[in-house]
Amino acid sequence: MKKRALAALLCVTMTAAMLAGCGSGSSSEEETTQESTEETTEESTEDVEVEPVETRTVYVTPQWVNSALNGEQEGYEDILIAEVGYGDVADCVSYNEGHVPGAIYVDNCEVEDATGSEEGAYNLLAADEVVSNMLNHGITKDTKVVLYGADVSGTARQAFAYLWAGVEDVKIINGGIDAWTEAGYDTETDVNEGEAADDFGVEAPAHPEYRLDIQDAKEKLESDDNFRLVSIRSEEEWLGESSGYNYMDKAGEPEGAVWGKGSETSSDVNGFLNDDGTVKDLAGFEEVWADCDFTLDNELSFYCGTGWRACVPFLVLYENGYDNISVYDGGWYEWLMHDDYPVQVGDPASEDCVHTTVGELPTGKAAE
Repeated sequence: MKKRALAALLCVTMTAAMLAGCGSGSSSEEETTQESTEETTEESTEDVEVEPVETRTVYVTPQWVNSALNGEQEGYEDILIAEVGYGDVADCVSYNEGHVPGAIYVDNCEVEDATGSEEGAYNLLAADEVVSNMLNHGITKDTKVVLYGADVSGTARQAFAYLWAGVEDVKIINGGIDAWTEAGYDTETDVNEGEAADDFGVEAPAHPEYRLDIQDAKEKLESDDNFRLVSIRSEEEWLGESSGYNYMDKAGEPEGAVWGKGSETSSDVNGFLNDDGTVKDLAGFEEVWADCDFTLDNELSFYCGTGWRACVPFLVLYENGYDNISVYDGGWYEWLMHDDYPVQVGDPASEDCVHTTVGELPTGKAAE
C-alpha cells in the first residue's frame, strides 16, 4: 500500500474514532458521507493497472517500474535497477541518502573518458572497456536495465552508451528519484552490488551507427545536404558569447551546425523538461523545435559540449522509432582540438555571423 494512500485511510479512521469518543453521534447524512469517503480512499490505495511498454521505450513512469518489480510486466520479471552518478559510490550523496530498493550504483566514468585528453576528449570509452565495466555489474545484452539519476543528461549518457554497446533494452525512470518518492514508493540506503557476468552476448559496439566521430561529422557537414549537425547548447554558447565551460577558452560552433535549443546553461536540458522535471514526449520536443532549421526527415546528429546533453533528444527520437539519428560524440570540446576546422560565431542566418577557423578564434571565452 502506498504511503500517501495509507496516511489518508488512517486519517479517515482516526477522525471517525475521535467523533465517536466525544459521544457526538452521527446523523444519517454524516454516516453516508463517511462511508463514501472510506470507499473512495480504499479505491485510491489500489494499484492502477499499468500498461506494458515496447522494448525501445526509454522513459518510463515510476508506476511502470513498480509494477515490473511486482512481477506484473511480462518479460520484465527480472530487471536491474541502477542509479547513475559521477565518481565513487561513497561520494554519491543521492544514492546514500536513499535509492530505489535493490538499485545498484553505476558511474558515468565507466562509459566515457574522464580525463579530457586529446585521445579521449570526453568521448565514449572503447567498447571493450564499457562492456567490461557493465559485466562487473552483471549487465549483458539481454539484461533489462532501468536507470535513473540526479542528472538528467548524465543518466541519458549512460543509457546511450549501453544501447551503443549492445544492451537491447534500456529504460530510464522519468523524473528520477523525486518522481519515485512522490509516487509514494519507499527507498533504502543499503549499498547493493550486481552479480558479475562473464559473457556480454554480442560483439560491441553492436550499434556503431549511434555514434558519429568528428571526422564523419565534418565530412557530412561538407557533403551531405540532408545531414544536420544539431547543437544542444544554450543560446549563449550557440551565439559564441561563451564556451559554457571553464576549461574551454574559445567559443563558437562547427560551421554549418544548426541550433536545437534545449539548454539554459551548459549543465542543464531545461528546455526539454516538463515543469515536474520529467523529460518531454516527442510532441514536446517538436514544439521546442518548431522554428528550428531542421525537420525529423533530416539525418540528425546531436552534440553539445562534451556529449551529455546531446543524448537526451537522441533517446526521445530513438524510443519513437527514428533511426536517422546519432550523437556526435566529441562535441565542441573535440572540435577545438583542430585549428584548421571551420567555425561559425553568431547566428548563421545573420549578416553578423563570423566564419573562421578554430585557430583564428579569440580566447577569453571560458565560463567563469
